[in-house]
Amino acid sequence: MCCSCNSNLNRRQFLGVSALGIAGASLTLSAATRATPAAEWNPEKAMLRTGSPLTVQPILLYSISSRREQTSWRSWGGLHTEEDAAEEVRRISAELERLQCGANFELTIKPVIKVRNVEEAERVRNDESYDVPIVYAASGWTTALEACFSDGRPNLIFLRHKSGPIYLWYEIVHNRFLRQGNDTEDLDEYRYPSGMTIDDVVVDDYEEMLTKLRALYGVHNFMGRKIVALGGSSGWCNEQAPEIARNKFSLDIVGIEYADLAKRIKSARSDAARMQRAQQWAQRYLNLPETTLQTHEQFVINAFLLYDIFKDYLTAYDAAAFTIQDCMGTVMPISETTACLPLSLLNDEGYLAFCESDFNVIPSGILLHYISGKPVFLNDPTFPHHGMVTVAHCTAPRRLDGEHYAHAQVVTHFESDYGATPKVELPIGTPFTMVCPDAGQKKWLGFTGTIVDNPFYDICRSQFDIAIDGDWKKLLRDHRGFHWMMTLGDHSQEMAHACPKIGVEWLNVSQVG
Repeated sequence: MCCSCNSNLNRRQFLGVSALGIAGASLTLSAATRATPAAEWNPEKAMLRTGSPLTVQPILLYSISSRREQTSWRSWGGLHTEEDAAEEVRRISAELERLQCGANFELTIKPVIKVRNVEEAERVRNDESYDVPIVYAASGWTTALEACFSDGRPNLIFLRHKSGPIYLWYEIVHNRFLRQGNDTEDLDEYRYPSGMTIDDVVVDDYEEMLTKLRALYGVHNFMGRKIVALGGSSGWCNEQAPEIARNKFSLDIVGIEYADLAKRIKSARSDAARMQRAQQWAQRYLNLPETTLQTHEQFVINAFLLYDIFKDYLTAYDAAAFTIQDCMGTVMPISETTACLPLSLLNDEGYLAFCESDFNVIPSGILLHYISGKPVFLNDPTFPHHGMVTVAHCTAPRRLDGEHYAHAQVVTHFESDYGATPKVELPIGTPFTMVCPDAGQKKWLGFTGTIVDNPFYDICRSQFDIAIDGDWKKLLRDHRGFHWMMTLGDHSQEMAHACPKIGVEWLNVSQVG
C-alpha cells in the first residue's frame, strides 16, 4: 500500500507520547543494509532504524444473505450486497493508508482480501508473505473467522460500531468466538482461539490499532535478534540468564573473546589513517553544543577507536546489537579507556549497545527499543521512596529522544575514575517508561514517570532522580531483577500488548484501576 500522507487525519492521533516529538526523524535502513554500520561517525545523521518491516494483511470477512419470505433471513450488519463489500474494501484501504502515514516504524500493508467462506480463509491463512492479519469481521460464520487465524502469528480483529457500516461480530465476537458454548465448552469459558484474547480486538479506534501494531513490530524485531557479546554472556545473580534468553526468546548470542579485541586494537593503532579518523571524530564530538570535557582528551580519542572496532563486530556478524562483559575492568588495560562512551555512541546512532552483558535485562531493552524507536538506557536502580527513585549508569545515550543530543559532561567512569563517559542531563519534566524485568523472564514490572533532577552524586555518572507515576509502594514491594531499562515517552500500552506475545506477564505499577 502506498502512503501519500495527504490526509486530514490528526497526526497526533497515531503517535505515541514522545518527550521531544521525533516521529519521522529516523532513517530506516533497507533490508540489505539494515545491520551494516555507516562508514563514518556523523552526529548530524538521523538515527538509524535497524528493524525489519511488519507486514500486515487486511481481510474483509463477510457474507451476503438472500431474502426469504416470512422468516428471518439476514443477520446483523451493514453489508448487504457485493457493492457494499466493494465500498467497504475502499473504506478499509483508505483508513489503513492514513494509519500507515502516522506510523513511526516500518509498516507494509498488503491489499485487502475479501473472504466469504472457510476455503477462502484458509488460502489467506496459509500465505506466508505477511506477519499479522487484521480481520475486518463484518459478518460470516464462526468457522470462517476461525479459519483466518493461526497459532503461528499474532492476530487482530477490527470491528465497526460507529466508524462505518455496523458489523455483526460487534455483537457476537465475545460469545461466539472468544467464548463459545457447545457440547464440550461452557459459554462462559474463554477458548483463546489461536491464542487470541480480548486485547486482540479493536472497535473503531485506529489509534488503538496502531498502538497494537507498534507492539507487534517490537515483538517481530525482538524474537531471534542477534547480539554480539564481547567477553561472553552472563546474568547478574542468575547464571542461567543467557540460556533462558536463548530458549525463550530465541536470541542469537555470539560470543567474542577479549583476545580478539586485543588483536583488533593493536592493528588499528598501527593504522595511521584510522587513528587520525578517531581523533577527528573525538574533536567533532567535543565540539557538539552543550558538551564539556572534564577528563583527558586522549581517553575520548581511544573511546572513538574502540567504538569503531565495536562497529566492525556488528558488520562482521551482521548484527545490530552489542554487549560487553567485564567492562569495568578487563577492557580498560586493553583499550586504554572505558567502554562507556563507545556504547553511548552506538545507542545514539540507532544500534543497541549494553554494558555488563546482563541477559536478565537485555531482552527487555531490545523489545523496548523496537517499540519506542529510541535508544534505551540500562541503569542501576536504588530504593524507591516518597514517590521517587534514583537510577544511574555510565553508558547513557545522549540522543535519548531519538534526535537531539542532550547536555553532557564528558567525565571519568565513576568506579575506576578512568576513561571517558558522558554525564547526560535531561530536561526536568521529561516523561519516560521504565521496565524492571525479573531474572526468570516470567513477569516484567513497568511504570511511567518524569525526570525531576539531574544530580551529581558519587555514583554512576548519568543519574536521574525520577518521579514515579502511580503506586510507588507497589513498585517497592514488587521490585525485581538487578538492572532496569528506560526509554523516553509513555510506551506502557505497547508493552502491555507485546509482553503476553513473548510469554511474559506485564504488571504496570502506574496503571489506574
